[in-house]
Amino acid sequence: MATPKPTQAFVPVSEVRNGVVILKEGGYRGIMMCSSLNFALKSEDEQKAIIGGFQNFLNTLDFTVQIVIHSRKTDIRPYLNLLSERLEHQTSELMRIQLREYIQFIRNFIEGSDIMTKTFYIVVPYSTNSAAVSVKGAFAGIGKSSVAAAPGVDVSFEESRVQLEQRMALVAGGLGSAGLRAVPLGTEEIIELLYRSFNLGEMENPISFTA
Repeated sequence: MATPKPTQAFVPVSEVRNGVVILKEGGYRGIMMCSSLNFALKSEDEQKAIIGGFQNFLNTLDFTVQIVIHSRKTDIRPYLNLLSERLEHQTSELMRIQLREYIQFIRNFIEGSDIMTKTFYIVVPYSTNSAAVSVKGAFAGIGKSSVAAAPGVDVSFEESRVQLEQRMALVAGGLGSAGLRAVPLGTEEIIELLYRSFNLGEMENPISFTA
């Protein structure tokens, strides 16, 4: 009988260092959290501008990116507890009646539907194996001499991190032209995201780093 593999064997991540995800296969990933906008509420001219900006963003890319949407149920219980506390301290009978009705309305509403929170991420890849082919344009000219290595520093990692940060800056600028804001996640934020992504009980849609 084969020995069961530990959970870590199925996680493609080797470590997270300086805001960079290092894969077991040797590739690197940067993760950016993106803002959102309500496209339907925009005017026709604004919609055209957004579409044009996003199209220009896609045309500037000479590498693949992964767009990830995390959907998770919102825990409304803390909000209900806050309302209940205010109800206890409310002296106006009219306000007490209105608060009770509002609390009951919220409870009835969430019983019939799930309240979802969506978070948007962009996963930016970099691999030294494909650097000679895929790194062009804004990344041209960034060679080994572009990183001054201190004693004990992993030169290969530092060079790759510079290349990855250049790509992430290009992505952020492109999304900005479409009215979106993208912010790189730090090490602690990435670790928290990975934990939730690989614990399905807490996050319904796990993130993938293999694309």
